[in-house]
Amino acid sequence: MSHAVDSVNGGGEPLLANALQDLQARYDRLQLLYQVSDVIHSTLEPQQVLVLIMSEAVRIMRASSGSVVLVNPNNNFLEIQASHGLPITGEALQLKLGEGITGWVARKGKSARVGDVRQDPRYIAAKQNVLSELAVPLEIDGEVRGVVNVDSERLNAFTEEDEQLLKELATQAARVIKNTWLYEQNRRKARLFESLFSVGQIINSALNLDDALLVITREACELMEAKMCSLLMLDDSREWLDLRANYGAGVAYLTKPRLSLSDSLLGTVVRRKKPLQVQNVQISSHYQNVEIARQEGLVSLLSVPLIYRGNAIGTLSVYTSVPHIFSNEEVRILSALAEMSGIAIEKARLYERLVDVEEEIRQNEKLSAIGLLAAEVAHEIRNPLTVMKMLYHSLNLSFDPSDPRARDAQIMGEKMDLLNRIVEQVLDFARTTEPRFQLTDVNRVLDDLGLLIRHKLTNQNIRWVKKLDPELPKIMADPTQLEQVFLNLTLNAVEAMPDGGELVILTRTIKSPGGPQIAIQFKDTGDGMAEEQCAHVFSSLLRTTRRKGTGLGLAIVAKIIEAHHGRIRVRSKVGKGTVFTVALPSVEQGASAQAKIHS
Repeated sequence: MSHAVDSVNGGGEPLLANALQDLQARYDRLQLLYQVSDVIHSTLEPQQVLVLIMSEAVRIMRASSGSVVLVNPNNNFLEIQASHGLPITGEALQLKLGEGITGWVARKGKSARVGDVRQDPRYIAAKQNVLSELAVPLEIDGEVRGVVNVDSERLNAFTEEDEQLLKELATQAARVIKNTWLYEQNRRKARLFESLFSVGQIINSALNLDDALLVITREACELMEAKMCSLLMLDDSREWLDLRANYGAGVAYLTKPRLSLSDSLLGTVVRRKKPLQVQNVQISSHYQNVEIARQEGLVSLLSVPLIYRGNAIGTLSVYTSVPHIFSNEEVRILSALAEMSGIAIEKARLYERLVDVEEEIRQNEKLSAIGLLAAEVAHEIRNPLTVMKMLYHSLNLSFDPSDPRARDAQIMGEKMDLLNRIVEQVLDFARTTEPRFQLTDVNRVLDDLGLLIRHKLTNQNIRWVKKLDPELPKIMADPTQLEQVFLNLTLNAVEAMPDGGELVILTRTIKSPGGPQIAIQFKDTGDGMAEEQCAHVFSSLLRTTRRKGTGLGLAIVAKIIEAHHGRIRVRSKVGKGTVFTVALPSVEQGASAQAKIHS
């Protein structure tokens, strides 16, 4: 009996030891999975988690080394992302899809547990003395994106339990990598929004198109982590693409020949209005400047069209220094910057037109002033001329036809009549055009004026402050002539503030004996005027005291305001600024005034 009992007890100890060992192994696996899960949720360092996964997998499975390998989408090579126990030469190893046991697992999407790698023709050594290997696919969103593997210097080192554990660890690694990619996408999107905001600010503040385009190419280069960015635009003939802006370009690129729209690779981007990418321009048969690309170290190209009012007018292109396949997200980013470029170009051209319009208004103002001046001159001439004619006829000069004085008197009479006709023609030509009255929103006219002159104010460091009454009633007026008045008052204020200052424009409703009126006030912080200047600021053009400029604009302003049945006043002190106040009748008062005129 005792022998039998001893026999049973003696046989039970090894079984118990094995059971405890299996239990400990399971506990270690569960503890590892818990530890990895806990680290994933407690750290923002993905590399730290991947290294932890591999180091613990190697420890629990008693392996000699392990690695997480990912497929590089740009070249389809398998590259080691994290490892434990591999030599430096092993970490630098790159495999093609299907190459080695790791490449086979990545291509097939199946696990491989090899007990003796010496007998497996697929095996490629990353470390000496390896005898067995276990590799499982790493899937992200149902797609194999890499491999997790461990190696051992023992034969048949890995069990089915080890394979199951490695699959669990691969799932955890996939979560880490996916979160990393999501974080990178969000970081890039945040950077994109920052760049777009920065570019938007530059576009709004910069008057020079080249400055705005330089910022766009710089931001594109940094956002895309590119080596160089270029912006090409069609010339006036729409046959050639010329370099308009760049960031990171070398001498060889800057001095390259211009590109033909019809025969160049980038020309197809303009013609088709679609993005284009080339993985390696150094070996592309379609790229025109292969030798320049080699000199500059340019490899992959992404080019998107510049669209302006529905027409492609150029390209925005980025080049990388290593082979790269641009993602849809990167194409969208560059397209967004290209759209900003189109806005910058449109804004610059609009500004150029506004400058031309302002100059036209100035020229029209001068012509109007010359006409007004001519009218005043003609008026001043007509008065003495009328007196001269009256005196001439009162003299009743009558000479004998044979007397030479008879012909002289006749010529004098004819010339005075000629002068009178010329004066009448000048007065007819120079008469102020009657306003074309219509229901007008003065606040709207002032808002439109702001768009016209905001860049001029910015250039001269003048702060533009509008205090417009939102309840301001509309008036019967000629909006074109009112805009001429407001522009003239604004430009006069600008000239009075050569070193910058503040221009406040205020609108409000005021009471008057004839009924409600609206007041428009222009207040500047300029040099101001003396009392004598204020007294004659709206007076005859022939009596202006203004030393600088023509002094004609304010006389025209007064004439227009008078034609609108309004009034204009000025208050000013030298060194204290000037305030012009325009008062115009409201719709009710204006209708009453019109009725009186027509009656």
